[in-house]
Amino acid sequence: QVQPVESGGGLVQPGDSLRLSCTSTEGSFSAYRMAWFRQAPGKEREFVATINPAGSGIVYGDSVKDRFTISRDNAKSTVFLQMNGLKPEDTAVYSCAGRLGWTLYTTGAGYAYWGQGTQVTVSS
Repeated sequence: QVQPVESGGGLVQPGDSLRLSCTSTEGSFSAYRMAWFRQAPGKEREFVATINPAGSGIVYGDSVKDRFTISRDNAKSTVFLQMNGLKPEDTAVYSCAGRLGWTLYTTGAGYAYWGQGTQVTVSS
């Protein structure tokens, strides 16, 4: 089973870009659909993006569409989230999640394996 570990969060200014990474040293990474979710203080967890094991089958949440890009490198057991045009409302803890197989899920309940999360703060 995958054991996601996120990195790349930080404090940036509005309009800046940031790339998050999620790596697993366990499991057959290339067999897992991976996803990013985020949760801001006092708010429910929000779906950000998901990608199938082959690197296609990509779906984005409405609030990040056209600004964020999800990708993966199975040789490095890593999934990325490129975030451009960051806004203060993007401030949240971003978590990486995985599920075995190809089925598309955009809710957290569909993913069995989760990382601890990385904080992204967008502020001037």
